[in-house]
This record gives sequence, C-alpha cells and structure tokens, in this order.
Amino acid sequence: MEPQPVAEVFLLAENRLLREALIRILTKKTDIRVVGAAPYSPATLERIIATRPGVVLLDSVGPVFSDDRLVSALHAAVPGVRVAMIDMDLDQHTFLRAVREGVVGYVLKDASATEVAGMIRAIAMGEAVCPPLLSMALFQVVRQHLFAGAASRVLSRREQQLVTLLRERLTNKEIAARLNLSEQTVKNHVHRMLRKVGAQDRVAIVERCELEGLGENLAS
Repeated sequence: MEPQPVAEVFLLAENRLLREALIRILTKKTDIRVVGAAPYSPATLERIIATRPGVVLLDSVGPVFSDDRLVSALHAAVPGVRVAMIDMDLDQHTFLRAVREGVVGYVLKDASATEVAGMIRAIAMGEAVCPPLLSMALFQVVRQHLFAGAASRVLSRREQQLVTLLRERLTNKEIAARLNLSEQTVKNHVHRMLRKVGAQDRVAIVERCELEGLGENLAS
C-alpha cells in the first residue's frame, strides 16, 4: 500500500483562538501537517514562501481583497499552492470575488472541524470546495459569461465610463454633471446597462463588472 500523501498547511488566521484551535485539531490528522501559523502582515508572505505549503488557509477577506493581491502573490511565489477561506459568511458577492482572486476552497462559519479537514484534503488533491448554497452562483456566472458575453464586450465606451461613477454611488444628476450630459441621457444609459449585463439594479451592475475586472481596469 502506498503511503497516504500529507497536505502541508499554513494557517493565515487573524483570530488567535481559531488559529490555535485549528492547530490542535489538524495536528491530530495523520495526512495533514501544519507547517506554519500567523496573523496576516506583509512580512508573513515571506514566511509562507519559505515553508512552501500546499495549502494556505485564511479566516479573513482582508488579505485576499487588499491591494497586495495576496493570492496572486502566493501563486507566483509557490507554484501549485492552493488558497482556501474558512469561517466565512454566506455572502454570494464575497464568495465570487474570492473565486475570481484564485481561492479554491470556501467554508462557512458553521463548518465543523471535520468539514475543514475534508476541505483541506480535497483541495490538496486538486478539487475545489464551496457550500452547496453558493454553487448556484458559479453556474449563473458561467452561464452569463458564455451566453451574454463579458461586460467589457457588451458595454459601450461611455457605459464602461459610467461603471466607475456608479461605483461611487453617484446619482443620475451627479453623473450628468460630471460628464456634462443631460440627466435623461444618463438614465437611458443606466437602463441599457441593466439590460445588457443582466443586472437588477445599479449596485449589481458594478458587482458584475468588478467580477470581470472591468471596474479595476477603468479605475487604474
């Protein structure tokens, strides 16, 4: 019988109690080895790279969505590393943003220790893990991309410009003043944008474009 592969894990957890509890639990597993644990700081990245773990667990969205682009940095420095998030809320927008950043595991606050260990084993073997209640969001995003086209393709240049202003939560009147347009023209643009990207409201337009990276490209 071949020896069971061991998943080497680095715990990047802000919550000290959670961090220490997971260390105690995971060190009891013969197929999981904790190679490091710490709260997040810019210096922590060097520690993670030095240990070269197969899996990095985070309990906070901050490092994932910060300007440091932690997940991308890890992928560049440690080829094959898989990043997962634990102790998460059931929030579709946060989940989809995390997936876009490169996260392949996502478990909720009510997950048991057994579920966390199972998730580690699964992603270490090349699988992706998320709550069933959030898997529908992935299917919807894929469907929209396959059949509706990306926002960057379906929106006009002017409409793409409006995405940045909608992100600032400006009213139609404020956008009109900023772009030297009539308020009715802005209203017409927003109405067409809702239809083109399949969004229900202005906030959803911004969220959809952010998931595709359009908002970041316009803001940079």
